Order: sequence, then structure tokens, then C-alpha cells
Amino acid sequence: MHSARRRPLLVPVLLCALAVFVAHSTGAGGDAGEGHGVHGSGAGAEVVRLYQADAAVARQYEAGRHEAEELLAGVRRAGRLLNRERRAGAVLRQDRDRTARSRGAGITRGDAGIPPGAAVPRAAARLAGAERAVDDGIARSRRAEARLVAEQAKATERWRLAQKRNRVLAEVRRGIGAKLDEARERLQAQAAASVAAGSCGGTVRLGRPSKSVTSAWVAPVEEYRLSAGFGSRGERWAHQHTGQDFAVPIGTPVRAVGAGRVVKVACGGAFGIQVVVRHDGGHRTLYAHLAAVCVEQGDRVTAGQWIGQSGTTGNSTGPHLHFEVRAGAEPDSALDPVPWLADRGVPVGQAADRP
Repeated sequence: MHSARRRPLLVPVLLCALAVFVAHSTGAGGDAGEGHGVHGSGAGAEVVRLYQADAAVARQYEAGRHEAEELLAGVRRAGRLLNRERRAGAVLRQDRDRTARSRGAGITRGDAGIPPGAAVPRAAARLAGAERAVDDGIARSRRAEARLVAEQAKATERWRLAQKRNRVLAEVRRGIGAKLDEARERLQAQAAASVAAGSCGGTVRLGRPSKSVTSAWVAPVEEYRLSAGFGSRGERWAHQHTGQDFAVPIGTPVRAVGAGRVVKVACGGAFGIQVVVRHDGGHRTLYAHLAAVCVEQGDRVTAGQWIGQSGTTGNSTGPHLHFEVRAGAEPDSALDPVPWLADRGVPVGQAADRP
């Protein structure tokens, strides 16, 4: 049986474990948690490691939050049962006091519960038996009350421990978030400097994602908010928008939506740093405004493979991935990416400003 006095030790132990986890996840060439597939020591690799560490801690925090909610519900449920038992015990004690007063006043044929013609000794015995039954009920009620008090105290202790653990997780996540913001700024600054110098900054080999992909087609990023859609018009585009924008933070891993070959890695111009992949059947997908590339021209890629990291290079007003689908090599062969992906079993929702 676990001692309640040892439970508070879980919090410092958890804090130490998280410190080790974060240190490994964010260190150069670190190999911890979900980041086991991330290699390298540059800003791009650090962003991905921090990104994955943040996601891992966020999942632990959410699990802890749900646990705390369930524990608090248990505390309240135990409190309701305890109040109910206390009320029942109070009623029993009132019955016992009433019976004791009746016996102390003497037994008469007019006393409640004594039928006419019944012998007084028989009535006294019945009254004594009723009093013993009430006493037994009171004893059971007190035992039940003591059990519920203990259960409520135990549930309250577990809830407080869960709350304390969640505060630790929230603090760890704030620390990761601050480091992640700094790493993203460095990554974007490096990308901007590379584009200004007419260079794509070199290939960042991040390895493969931890999550295996079993489908032939995937979305270009895992978590996103759709922004400018295909065919949108505005001062940012000469005619109309030729792709679908996925609003994501700088450094978000960008995935090849399907198997194919990298036919272009370029930087500069409206698209900034970009990667183009040609798929079987002739369709091409373009990934633009990147902060870093993870592939080289001529590489074969698979669905879900990391090919770059999102940024805001080129003609971009904020961090996002500009994703295009083209029927061929010509820029004017662009197709609407949303139904194109949907036809391949990848629903991505609807953009906020689709025409």
C-alpha cells in the first residue's frame, strides 16, 4: 500500500524528468522523445526539436488537465455523498433521542406504537429493540461517514497533486515557448539573409518524422489554419492567387504530399525559398515562402517526408506555407489544391477567403 506522505515527491521527480527531457530535446543533435528523427545543430533543427518538445509537453498537460477535472468531480461527488450520509445520521440520532425520551417518561398504553391491550413489558421490549436498531444504524452511518471523509481527503490530495504537476508542466511549456520563439527568429533571419544574398542557405537534413505515414497522400503540414485560397484576389497578387495558403508558425515541418522527385529548389522572387516536386502522372506541387529546405534537386521523396520548413520569405506578409498544384511545368497550369487533395483522400477544409 502506497504511503500518502510519499506522493508529494512525484512533483520534484517529474520536474527533474521534464528538465532532462527538454535538455535532450533542445540540445544540439539531441535524441529524445518525439524528436528522435531530428538531426543537426542549426536553427532549423533546433526549431523542430523545440516544436516537438512543446507538443509532447502540451499533450502531457492536457492529459493532466483532464485528470484534474475528473479528480475534482470525484471530490465533489464524495462531498455530496458525505453530506447525504450526515443528514441520514442526523435523522437517526433524532429518532434515538425521541425513543430515549419516551422510555425515560415511562411506558403507557397511550404511547405511540403500543396498540390497545398490549402488555407494557412487551411494548418496552419492542421499544428497546427499536432503540438498538437505531443505534446500529447510527454506528453504520458513522462508519460510512468516516469512510467518505477518508475518500474525500484522498481524492482532494490527488487533485492537489495533479494541479501542482500541471503548474510544473505549464512552467516547462512557457520555457520551451520562449526558446522556440528565439529559434524561430534566428531561423527566419538566416533565411532572409540567404535570400538577400541569392542563396537558399544550404540543405537542412532533419531526418524523418517520428510518425510513420501509411497513406499515399497527406496534407503539406500537420496542423494549420487555412488562409488565402485559390483564386483569391488582392493587391498581393498580380492577377489572382494561384495556390492555397496554410497559416503555420515559422519553422513548421513541411511535408511532401505524395511520392515523387524534387525537380526544383530555388530562392528569391515572389515565392522566396521554394521546393517543387513532380509526382507520377505529371502533377507538380510547389511549396513556397520557406525558411529552410531539407532536400536537394533530384532527390526522391515519399509521402509525409520533411522537405522544408515554413517561413515568410519572398512576397509574404506573415508566416505561412504557400502550396500550389500544377498540371504541368507551366505556372498557368495551376489547379485548386483543396479539391485536388480531397480527390486523393486528404480533406483540408475551406479557406477563410475563397472566392
